[in-house]
Amino acid sequence: MSSSTNPVAVITGGSRGVGKATALLLASKGWNVTITCTNSAKDAAMVVEQCQALGVEALLVVADVSSNQACLDTVEQSIQKWGRIDCLINNAGTTKFAFDHGNLDALDAEDFLHIYKVNVVGPFQMVKASRQYLTKSPNPCVINVSSIAGIKGIGSSIAYASSKGALNTMTKSMARNLGPIRVNAVCPGFIQGDWLRKGLGSETYDRALANIETTTPLGLAVTADQVAECIYNLMALSTVVTGETILLDGGYHLTV
Repeated sequence: MSSSTNPVAVITGGSRGVGKATALLLASKGWNVTITCTNSAKDAAMVVEQCQALGVEALLVVADVSSNQACLDTVEQSIQKWGRIDCLINNAGTTKFAFDHGNLDALDAEDFLHIYKVNVVGPFQMVKASRQYLTKSPNPCVINVSSIAGIKGIGSSIAYASSKGALNTMTKSMARNLGPIRVNAVCPGFIQGDWLRKGLGSETYDRALANIETTTPLGLAVTADQVAECIYNLMALSTVVTGETILLDGGYHLTV
C-alpha cells in the first residue's frame, strides 16, 4: 500500500455527465480520483486519461454498485493505490423511463427492485465499505447525487422518484449518525446532456429544455459542470454543512 499526499475521492458512475464533470474538476484541484462504471469502460478510461493529464493520479474500477462485493473491491483498490479516501461521491444511478406516473402498468416490482438496488442500496454499500477510511480523513464527506425527483415526486418514473426520496432520507440518517463524516445530497433538476436526451428523445428533450428556460426564475437548466461545482463546494468549502439536500435547478421547484 502506498500513501498519497493528495486527497482522494471515489466517484461512482464516473464515465459521463455529473460523474465525469466532478472527476475533472477535482483533478484540476489536485485530487486523486477513483471512478467506477458498469458498461462504459471505454468512456471511463478516457476520463481517467483526462484526469491524469491534469497532473494527478486516477484509477478506473469496473464495478456495479448494486453488488456489495464490487463496492468492497472499489474501496480496496483505492486503498491499495493511495492508502486513503477523503470523499465518496455516490453518483451511479439508473432509471426506467415511464414519465406518466399515473400509468402504473408501465412498471413492475422488478423495475422497482433494480432501481432501488442501484440508487439506494448501492450508495449504502459504498458508504459501509469506505466508512473506516473516511473517518481517518481531516475532512471526510459523502455526497449523494440525488434529484429534484426525490423531493417533488416528478421525473423519469415513479420508481426513480421514490428511490431518490429514499436516498434523501438515508442522507439525513447517515449525517445524524456517521459524524465526523459529513453527508449531503445534491438534487439537480433537468440536467442538460446526452443521458436525458437519449431517455427523452431529442424532440421531447428540446421542448422540455425550452420550457424550463422560459419558466424558471433563473431562466436556465443546469449543466453537469454546475452540479460538479456545487459538489466541490460541499466537499471542500462548506465544512460545517451536513444532512442537507441542496436543490440545483435554477428555481424550477418554485414553479412546479
